[in-house]
Amino acid sequence: MTRLPAELSLAADFAPATLAQWQELALAVLRKSGAADENTHPDAVTGLLGRTTYDGIRVAPLYTGADAAPEAGLPGLPPFTRGGQPTRPVGSGWDIRQRHADPDPVATNEAILADLENGGSSIWLALEPGGLDPAAFPAALDGVYLDLVGLILDAGPATERAAAALFALATGSGVAAAQLTGNLGADPLGWQARTGENADLRSATVLAGRCATEYPGLRAVTVDATVFHDAGGSDAEELGCSVAAGVAYLRALTDAGLDPAAALGQLEFRYAATADQFSTIAKLRAARRVWARVAQVCGAPTAGAQRQHAVTSAAMMTSRDPWVNMLRTTLACFAAGVGGADAVTVQPFDTRLGLPDGFSRRIARNTQSLLLAEANVGRVVDPAGGSWYVERLTEDLARAAWAWFTEIERAGGLAAALGSGLVADRLARTWDRRAKNLAHRRDPITGVSEFPLLEERLPVRRAAPAPPSGGLPRHRYAELFEDLRDRAEAHAATTGTVPSVFLATLGPVAAHTGRASFAANLFAAGGIATTRSGPATDADEIAAAFTASGATVACLCGTDKTYAALAGPVAVALAAAGARRVWLAGPPGGWDGVDSYLFAGCDAVEVLETTLRDLGVDR
Repeated sequence: MTRLPAELSLAADFAPATLAQWQELALAVLRKSGAADENTHPDAVTGLLGRTTYDGIRVAPLYTGADAAPEAGLPGLPPFTRGGQPTRPVGSGWDIRQRHADPDPVATNEAILADLENGGSSIWLALEPGGLDPAAFPAALDGVYLDLVGLILDAGPATERAAAALFALATGSGVAAAQLTGNLGADPLGWQARTGENADLRSATVLAGRCATEYPGLRAVTVDATVFHDAGGSDAEELGCSVAAGVAYLRALTDAGLDPAAALGQLEFRYAATADQFSTIAKLRAARRVWARVAQVCGAPTAGAQRQHAVTSAAMMTSRDPWVNMLRTTLACFAAGVGGADAVTVQPFDTRLGLPDGFSRRIARNTQSLLLAEANVGRVVDPAGGSWYVERLTEDLARAAWAWFTEIERAGGLAAALGSGLVADRLARTWDRRAKNLAHRRDPITGVSEFPLLEERLPVRRAAPAPPSGGLPRHRYAELFEDLRDRAEAHAATTGTVPSVFLATLGPVAAHTGRASFAANLFAAGGIATTRSGPATDADEIAAAFTASGATVACLCGTDKTYAALAGPVAVALAAAGARRVWLAGPPGGWDGVDSYLFAGCDAVEVLETTLRDLGVDR
């Protein structure tokens, strides 16, 4: 039997590949696609294939050792980029945390027990105004072993009352103070961001003092950065605001008598996890790196392991085609786990429709269970560590977040920056850029702006409590298109007529299908149905089909060659037949009778707004 050599180099028979070779090969493909020409230099490939994030960070299409970031350290050691602990908890990976916002204590109790009996390991109670009353804790938590299950409160201005109710329940249940685990959820700065009410940090300092001396397993403060994400903020803006809030709490806690290490131990940070998996992974790693720097400056570097709770983004969730949300949250959960979150909450797919039902809660739970038990995502600490791309993106995010944090500090801290409008203005500018990309479908939303299903029947859910308002806005990535869908459906319900556009499909099926499908998909994103003329070339025949359809707006669909021969005559005939507007699916070409054009990269929201207005659909 032939024996393998002791040292086997699998690449021994291949010449080393170089960046220049890759650039030449990539450039050849770009030239074939028309994105580059014969005069394009290979060095331009990175610019053509790269992208820029909302933080201004340039993401290259390929990374090499030359792009390596500073040493990330080891898991469990400063700067904690690779994780706050040297290993993952055996058998768990991370804490599966389920959120409960139902104000009905009986329904909440049933849902909590179902979660805990089927994989959940901690409970997050939303007690904000309109949610569960802390006085109902005995009923809502009946059968819950408080000495085994972590409890996270989210009570806004009622945090002290909620904490007192929890302490009383634990005492009455015979649970020792040292056995309670979780977080009391004090976050006055987060409440200010949500409502505009000035933050009072005194309750947070009182609760932190009690936790530090009486309840060693409890933390008092949650730095909830998702409010900045939901307001349209970028990853670095979310991180910078969270660090500014954390520093404000550290000042208050140390002023109240806690030493820096004890104060650091009272904070937990909550971040949004999105379907952009690499950005989420890098964000969580960057958050730990930045917070470790804060701890170092405070003189407690070994206490700087940031406790992280990742929640699948509320902004990315859609009410239309909500089943696609299962895919989004799976990606986000994977990213949160790989990024090193200590606790993860997967929002049920029907969150945008109201209170989730048992099925959607089960899918949310099992998403995490599958990733942990079947995909083994939680068995490895920082599996993305060492990737040149991830390390570089982590470093760049950390630097951008630190720059934004220091800008907030120069403005007097987060409370002052919120009060002056500094934070709101910065996040609004980012949202405006994101909204433009969403409108042009450069940031596509599957099932909403791309591949919508007009015939869908949405599940009906009980109304969820209204979130607090008055502060930073709450944006949804799908809001621009879903508002248009709502308008179209309201019009159909009132008039009995579904808004519709006539597609004049020029030439044979093979010639017009591509652009006809593109146009139908775009119009459907605004709740507008389409009818087709069928393969045709005669202008009068097409005009007659338009009249018979009852539509008042038409769109020409064909090839460039077909347009050269037919676009003008058909458009003129359609206008003569009563078309209020004639669109053409393709780049602008100055055809007679054509009023407007729709094409890849056009402002789809403006196209839909214009079309609904032409169809008589009021706002």
